[in-house]
Amino acid sequence: MGNEEMNQKTKHMLQAPNVNSHQKAAVAKGVKAIGKKKDEEEGLDTAEGEEWMQGKTLVKPPDQLDLTEAELNEEITRVLKASNPNAPQNVVRYSFKEGCYKPIVFVDQMAIHFELEGNLVHKESDEGRRLMAKQAEVDDGGGVERPDNVAIKAAKREQKLTNQFNFNERASQTLNNTPRDISCQTEPPPRANFSATANQWEIYDFYVEELQRREKSKEKHEGQFLNKEEDKSKKKMIQAETQNDDISQLAKVVKIIERMVNQNIFDDVAQDFMYFEDASDEFRGEKGTLLPLWTFQYDKAKSLSVTALCWNHKYNDLFAVGLGSHEFTQQGGGMLLFYTLKNPSYPEFIFNTASGVMCLDIHEHLSYLVAVGLYDGCVAVYNLKKKTDQPIYNSRASSGKHTSAVMQVKWQKDDLDSNHNFISVSADGRLVSWTLVKHELVFTEIIKLPVIDTIPDDLKDVIPTVGTSLDFHKQKDYSFLVGTEHGKIHKGSKYYSSKFLEKYDAHFMNVTRVKWNPFHPDVFISCGWDWMVKIWDQTMKSPVFTFELKTSVTDVAWAPYSSTVFAAVTTDGKVHVFDLNINKYEALCQQKVVSKKTKLFNIEFNPVHPIIIVGDDRGHVTSLKLSPNLRKKPKEKKGQDLPKGPEVEIAKMEQLLSSMR
Repeated sequence: MGNEEMNQKTKHMLQAPNVNSHQKAAVAKGVKAIGKKKDEEEGLDTAEGEEWMQGKTLVKPPDQLDLTEAELNEEITRVLKASNPNAPQNVVRYSFKEGCYKPIVFVDQMAIHFELEGNLVHKESDEGRRLMAKQAEVDDGGGVERPDNVAIKAAKREQKLTNQFNFNERASQTLNNTPRDISCQTEPPPRANFSATANQWEIYDFYVEELQRREKSKEKHEGQFLNKEEDKSKKKMIQAETQNDDISQLAKVVKIIERMVNQNIFDDVAQDFMYFEDASDEFRGEKGTLLPLWTFQYDKAKSLSVTALCWNHKYNDLFAVGLGSHEFTQQGGGMLLFYTLKNPSYPEFIFNTASGVMCLDIHEHLSYLVAVGLYDGCVAVYNLKKKTDQPIYNSRASSGKHTSAVMQVKWQKDDLDSNHNFISVSADGRLVSWTLVKHELVFTEIIKLPVIDTIPDDLKDVIPTVGTSLDFHKQKDYSFLVGTEHGKIHKGSKYYSSKFLEKYDAHFMNVTRVKWNPFHPDVFISCGWDWMVKIWDQTMKSPVFTFELKTSVTDVAWAPYSSTVFAAVTTDGKVHVFDLNINKYEALCQQKVVSKKTKLFNIEFNPVHPIIIVGDDRGHVTSLKLSPNLRKKPKEKKGQDLPKGPEVEIAKMEQLLSSMR
């Protein structure tokens, strides 16, 4: 039987339907054995088990094309390009200027497959030749090495490591020097008793002798410049010094005595400020009270209203008061006063202004620099170190001066040239940056508030959007919020002067104040004449919390010690204190702190002490101490320290926001 005939029969047997798998395996094994036996009879070596002796067969895929000789010899050219085929072709970025997404034309095409940092030097370079020559000198050693050098090198190579557990410790002990006491005795200084009576005539005689002594010294100084016309300025300076000598020597002493007298007069108030804690808070539940302390007033400012308050960042007992008027028909001069808690009876500094003061801000690091915004559109900078009541900088002669009342000023970080600068917002709808350069204020227009849609197009250039409040982000100092007279709040950036980034429909009437939370980066608060106080998350268009105080809200402020505590003042003379961590629906304290028909305009928390100050429309500033329930902290468990810091305050506010979302 031939091989082909046997293969055909075997194929038919394996394809039979009644043959199982075991039978198929047995048939295949038998066919293989028969074939092997036949090869042995014919003298063929199968070389089974020796792979290197077996023939190599070409495995052809079933889907391979069959090409002709001409097609196989045809050359196909491929062009390699530098572009990356895996690079994205549809990358877009948001354009804040045009307000839409724009495709990116130029995409990075470079793809790094392997990168290795090394210190290889090309052998044909100057440095490579120098290193090779140096290595050759070391290898040659200047000729044949001496036997002793070879032995030394071999010893160095065969140096064994020391056993680190085999060591000796050496110590020595010396005797301590015996201590000695040396003492000496001196004679006591002589003593004498002195007594005298001082009457009015003796005091008068002493002052006469002092004046005569000063006149002699004055004549002595003048004699040095009698025949010198060029030294007239020096003569005038000496005359001024001698005239003011008696007052300047007594000024500091008089101030200290004045503070001592005031502390004796207001001793009970000072004791309450330091030590009093309202024990009745334990029976009020979560409610609290405000304890009135000092009232600061200046007789010449009775006809003016308090328009601005600001604590000094360096001296926590010093604060500034701006005095002016919000009414158009009652405009006149204004005042800038500085009070201290150590002397509530009289201001420490007094500055008179040609127009009413509308806002002010004290520099955070240079506490003697004060920026002031006036009703006539001017901004000014005062220096408390200068012994003059005139500002060191004034925008009255500047071409960029505001054309309406300046509603808010805020100091900024120094620019790249280390120049101090601040930003102002005015009722003319402009945000302007003012830089202190030498002896002038240089202005830079930042952005203009957009006009509302209800105003006709021909009047949009005539009727500006009035900016009423301004505040900058505590962490991102380039981001700011602006409140307007129409109830809108605009979020902008100093880096984008073409348009605002966001707009919030906050209130139905004038926005009187907007402030970022000092801890949480996304939370800010606003209040307005529509009786509302609202807390916002900048990522949302609607407020998170809304509180109605049943009358116009003129100011609101965050507490510096908690992310959930804030206070607001209203035109009915009440102070409202909230703590969202305790009660999310109503105030913990609603207390009237001024007399009837008196309106409150401003409120500020002290950065250190648990007190607040409020200003009214009669020029008075009242200080109030918060009761323990209004500054309550979580109770500490035994043996467990509660975490403290801004992270805790951020987490506390974030928990409230997540519950409201």
